[in-house]
Amino acid sequence: MKPDSLLQESDPILAGRKVLILVSEDWYFCSHRLPIGVALRAAGADVVVVTRVRDHARPIENAGLRLRPTRLDRSGVNPLHDRGTIAELLQIYREERPDIVHHVALKPTLYGAYCAWRTGVPAVINALGGMGFLFLARSFRARLLRGIVRLLLRLALNRANSRIILQNRDDMNLLAEKVGVRRDNICLIRGSGVDVERFRPTPPLPGTTVAVCVSRMLHDKGIGELVEAARLLKKRGVDLRVRLVGSTDDNPASIDDALLAAWKAEGVVEVAGPSTDVPGEYARAHIAVLPSYREGLPKSLLEAAAAGRPMVATNVPGCREICRDGETGLLVPARTVEPLAAALEKLADDPALRARFGNRAREVAVAEFAEAIVVRQTLDLYRALLADLPKRTR
Repeated sequence: MKPDSLLQESDPILAGRKVLILVSEDWYFCSHRLPIGVALRAAGADVVVVTRVRDHARPIENAGLRLRPTRLDRSGVNPLHDRGTIAELLQIYREERPDIVHHVALKPTLYGAYCAWRTGVPAVINALGGMGFLFLARSFRARLLRGIVRLLLRLALNRANSRIILQNRDDMNLLAEKVGVRRDNICLIRGSGVDVERFRPTPPLPGTTVAVCVSRMLHDKGIGELVEAARLLKKRGVDLRVRLVGSTDDNPASIDDALLAAWKAEGVVEVAGPSTDVPGEYARAHIAVLPSYREGLPKSLLEAAAAGRPMVATNVPGCREICRDGETGLLVPARTVEPLAAALEKLADDPALRARFGNRAREVAVAEFAEAIVVRQTLDLYRALLADLPKRTR
């Protein structure tokens, strides 16, 4: 079911409402939140997307959503450095006067919640995909910043008539116990959903077994450990090819282009770069692998599951929501090499096990993580926050 089929007629609560969605990158909105925008528009809402515009303006505008560019940079959290961006956002919030705002990721949540408070926005949704680099990094600077961000989050997320969306129960407990966010302000919606029509099972190709990692090329995605595991398997003569699909970015954990080039020259893994055909990547692979240190709920594994591919992932928050040990794939400890290599070898050597895990992964994806389910849950949250609020005059 497509998101726009969820609401074919004007919705009595959402119709005539103005919704502002703040997300740092236009490509991320298109890949993770566009179906929600489409469903809101179908319900009769006026949807304004505030984002840094690069290459994805057309699909946003073609969906009937209004686009307002911002200079918001998703890296770093320094209000003094970003005071110009905050002033710009304040101006947008004052001009638009939304009934509800939806902030996606850490930095938009911190800055957007402040702007919503300053401009009197009646209802606020904040969505964190995961605890991210800030809660994984071990440097002194990161530890110092972590304390400041915890304080800011506690202030931002405990506001009346606001909700925080998290994608797994581990993060819910972390936010409540370590940050101090009230549990009745926390809502569980598992991931951004997967298009189960676009990602469908295909028969595995004959020949060498291929394990594909579809991910941004970040150290904390476990890419280094995956390369080391590939080296081990190559030495053992295992008939397995490891393929890396994804780009680097401005994340502090991004892998240097020179290192990727060295891996490619070594020939131990295939370094494919970004792909616009992720369904094709899974169709040409036999195994999906993501040895991440921590996730919210990785869309790449949801897509792999919908494509009927067995998974190897780390036993960390987010990954274990969809990669269920002995059911849809194999879980290994984070930051390890030998267990990762052993799990890949086990699946490479056992086509029947791959088929069993892959079939079950497809069932789980359709039953629990289909895009339509996530869109419905998100719009139900909008309705709950807006039901008793008068519509703002324009």
